[in-house]
Amino acid sequence: MDEEGGTMENGIIEDAQLYKMPDFKPEDNPHRLLEESSFAVLFPKYREKYLNESWPLVQKALDSHGIKAELDLIEGSMTVRTTRKTWDPYIIIKARELIKLLARSVPYEQAIRVLEDGVSSDIIRISSLVRNKEKFFKRRQRLIGPNGCTLKAIEILTKCYVLVQGQTVAALGPYKGLKQVRKIAEDTMNNIHPIYNIKTLMIMRELEKNPKLKNADWTRFLPVYKKKNTSKRKQPKNKKIKQAYTPFPPPQQERKIDKEMASGEYFLTQEQKRVKQKKEVDAKHEAAKKKREEKRAQAFLPSADETQTTAASTSNNNKKRANDVDIDELKKKVKKAMKKKTNIQNK
Repeated sequence: MDEEGGTMENGIIEDAQLYKMPDFKPEDNPHRLLEESSFAVLFPKYREKYLNESWPLVQKALDSHGIKAELDLIEGSMTVRTTRKTWDPYIIIKARELIKLLARSVPYEQAIRVLEDGVSSDIIRISSLVRNKEKFFKRRQRLIGPNGCTLKAIEILTKCYVLVQGQTVAALGPYKGLKQVRKIAEDTMNNIHPIYNIKTLMIMRELEKNPKLKNADWTRFLPVYKKKNTSKRKQPKNKKIKQAYTPFPPPQQERKIDKEMASGEYFLTQEQKRVKQKKEVDAKHEAAKKKREEKRAQAFLPSADETQTTAASTSNNNKKRANDVDIDELKKKVKKAMKKKTNIQNK
């Protein structure tokens, strides 16, 4: 069994090596490039010191591919150009990506990986996705996470190096991972929490391990998140009911003159109009005066609790008076009344 297992493993390794993409070497392209190509990228002032220190390493790495690199500290630019020794026509594009990443604060150790086959870079502009500055800062921080935990989880799942710097997100890694990083960054800026995409990637990672489900449809396993409408806009209390559509125009509104003629005000003289207007103003003043007096009088009226307590106290007093009856005096009065009654009968 062990021998069979060993032979199977060796066969798998041989097949993997057989179908592996071979490296592109100078012998594969003996013809040199006819024209010179060059690209220049500007870098910010704060990157000047770091680039000046690491530039010999950049030159050494590019020189092995036949690319000449120049650093202009006065102008603040990096330039890469092909030479007569350049045999790879696509390496100039890779060199351009390298200097772009270095200008975006990506460290040299990570940026130099872009020269490898199967590794590329993507610079995602996130500033244009959110208009409000406060929302932009909050969502960008959400992408980074507390102490960079969210960013670290994205890097592990996508196998990419991700750096959030200013208004862009720089990603470096395989093409599949770059596509996933772009989706996560854009969804986060569109107010979708990155934890949802991270959870989906974790499920996909587990499904890839299962050989039975490797080529199957994964839609039934992946979670579906419904977007909730959490609008904080205040809704009107009295909503307007949409009336039924009619092809006829609405009736014409009356003019001010028509209303005055209907009420008879149109035919009044200036003096009569002035007197009428004064009466209306006086009536308004009287109504306002009454309201003020009522409001002031309320301060002197007892409250509901006080009235209840006073009513309760009076009822208790009445009960006490009813209970506090002298029985002896009542008996004497009854006896006197009986004697008077007997005397009257005897007479």
